[in-house]
Amino acid sequence: MKVLQLCLKPPQPAKDGGCIAINNISRGLINLGAELKILTLSTHKHPFKIEAFDQNFIDQSGIEGVYIDTKVNIVDAFSNLVTSDSYNVSRFFSTDFDILLRKTLEQDSYDIVHLESVFMTTYTHTIRRFSKAKIVLRSHNLEYMIWERLARQSTNPAKKIYLSHLAKQLKTYEVRVLQGIDGIAAITDEDKLKYENLGCSKPMITIPFGINLSDYHLPEKNDSFDIKDSFNLFHLGAMDWKPNLEGVAWFLEDIWVNSVSKFPRFSFHLAGRNMPEWLLENEYENVINHGEVESANQFMLENDVMVVPLLSAGGMRVKIIEGMALGKVVISTSIGAEGINYVNRENILIANNREEFEDQLNWIMEDPNRIGEIGLNARRLVEGYYDNESIMRDLYGFYVNLIR
Repeated sequence: MKVLQLCLKPPQPAKDGGCIAINNISRGLINLGAELKILTLSTHKHPFKIEAFDQNFIDQSGIEGVYIDTKVNIVDAFSNLVTSDSYNVSRFFSTDFDILLRKTLEQDSYDIVHLESVFMTTYTHTIRRFSKAKIVLRSHNLEYMIWERLARQSTNPAKKIYLSHLAKQLKTYEVRVLQGIDGIAAITDEDKLKYENLGCSKPMITIPFGINLSDYHLPEKNDSFDIKDSFNLFHLGAMDWKPNLEGVAWFLEDIWVNSVSKFPRFSFHLAGRNMPEWLLENEYENVINHGEVESANQFMLENDVMVVPLLSAGGMRVKIIEGMALGKVVISTSIGAEGINYVNRENILIANNREEFEDQLNWIMEDPNRIGEIGLNARRLVEGYYDNESIMRDLYGFYVNLIR
């Protein structure tokens, strides 16, 4: 089977969860014997660097990248306010990338063109014109729902109106684009249901984020936990993604400043790229900002409990699955944990406000062994549901059925 994978950012380096998710699809297809070709956008946030890939991957994928400036242009953004176009999507269209795509399709025939996110659907017209391949949308989330939630959370009237307008444009686009694809690989069952509610009748399958468990080693003696002089909560995530920034600001202002005095031994550690100045220069009590860290896994292992205070995200949070694979306890909002087959207080802790966060922290403090127990249960959950090899076999089978 020949598969052309179109990526909105390079699979490597693994700068964020999106890169990891794309990379796991790429390597999974290669491991299953697919003849894979990758074309990727290269942006200021995610530049394409050939040296980031090992030679085997380059040989097996023939990966090529084209630079595109996706930085927000105020004039273009304003002009889109009075049109039906979604600026969030249109800024990912590149004439140079479109030319490379056309050349690639003319040189070879493909069975499947796999689009990584709705932002790559701007190229479906070219695919249809120069290929008979089935087009599959790998949906990482429904983008319009993120902006709807951001609009609801905003207290600035003008910003609320603008975000609501963006959400409406995106929803219109995401409904319209369903007509130009042949199948959807949704990242969660919830997202699959949302597509059905939008009227999608195309073949769909749930393909959650999967990991290669051999890359995530449990620390020794994870079944017990000693609370010593300090206890580290942590958040790991890119701060140029609005839901992360919004969630951390909410956690610090609404929860941490009111709760830190009740947990004097606790500290809160922040890590991630593109930290804003107000976070780098924070004056919050017992908050330590590490900025961008060299190893996400090492950072998680060095700390105790992951905090995921998301209020407006969609899809599935890669970092939660990674933390669980390392045996970490995760305290998350319900929105942050969407798409994960969790059981509260068995393999995760769910908290949606200050009272619930404090209650969950008190609960594990009453019996510190619960930290080890929940961490091990979290690892078992990942082993049972999120092993990439098994997930990729399901995706490959979905492809086979589409091209019959």
